[in-house]
Amino acid sequence: MCLRLCLFLLFPIAISSVTTTDTDLPAFREAPAFRNGRECFKTVWSPEDRTHNPSIIHIAMTLDAIYLRGSVAGVFSVLQHASCPENVVFHFIATQRHSADLRRIISSTFPYLTFQIYHFDPNLVRSKISSSIRRALDQPLNYARIYLADLLSASVRRVIYFDSDLVVVDDVAKLWGIELGRHVVGAPEYCHANFTHYFTSRFWSSQGYKSALKGRKPCYFNTGVMVIDLGRWREGRYTVKLETWMRIQKRHRIYELGSLPPFLLVFAGDVEPVEHRWNQHGLGGDNLEGLCRDLHPGPVSLLHWSGKGKPWLRLDSRRPCALDSLWAPYDLLRYSPLISDS
Repeated sequence: MCLRLCLFLLFPIAISSVTTTDTDLPAFREAPAFRNGRECFKTVWSPEDRTHNPSIIHIAMTLDAIYLRGSVAGVFSVLQHASCPENVVFHFIATQRHSADLRRIISSTFPYLTFQIYHFDPNLVRSKISSSIRRALDQPLNYARIYLADLLSASVRRVIYFDSDLVVVDDVAKLWGIELGRHVVGAPEYCHANFTHYFTSRFWSSQGYKSALKGRKPCYFNTGVMVIDLGRWREGRYTVKLETWMRIQKRHRIYELGSLPPFLLVFAGDVEPVEHRWNQHGLGGDNLEGLCRDLHPGPVSLLHWSGKGKPWLRLDSRRPCALDSLWAPYDLLRYSPLISDS
């Protein structure tokens, strides 16, 4: 097993033209099978389960054609480093388009993976989205994280949400095991943030709007890595609270940056702090230029290419940043040789 995996990671690219499917979605190599260690309690999950099973780790991600390569790398990284990989269940959120092909790709790339694909209707948010600083942030699927409590089974009481541009380099059970206490969301947070950058002058000139942040710590958190108590989320009707701010934004333009500001307005200062090692974010640079960046000081459990620059695009263009080499070993994209072996 070790030899197979080591060779797999050392020589991931045979060479140079990308293989695609009939629907122009990329094709991927089959990942190695990752099995539970002896210390793991073997369990099975199905969508029909009605009771919460604490031995299962639930992870939600979105699936679409543009970020599919990143999603596959993210799944592979989780499984490779998990102490009990067979106890990890993935919940993929996708629109109807390509859903059958996406299911087939995940099944063939990860034959042993337990997963479910949920249909997300873009019309649910299309009328609530206004243009932002970057077009990618305006896509309806970027807002699917708001609806996890509605999409997933009621038996799923807790979930980790991961963006599709990250890799995990530690045992995800450590992140899963954090205590949320009374909080709905847990995430690495950065206090003493300057919230004036996230909201427009119209927001700050309205006593009603800015009072939403009164008395709360100005703590920023990146919504690409969150541990969510779905039970408390449902009880507190947090989807409705986030939608309320989205509707206000549509009418009055109170922020510029996609789906993040509503989360700050609802949760900032009321998040269970998680070690910063679980979201070394910003590796994709800013939202305009995507310039190379260094790691933040401290240990690393998760690398996150938030920002404009994505590692697979920079690697393909032969203009990678130094840290993109840390993403490359998890890339399962299937390449076709330029010269036939025959």
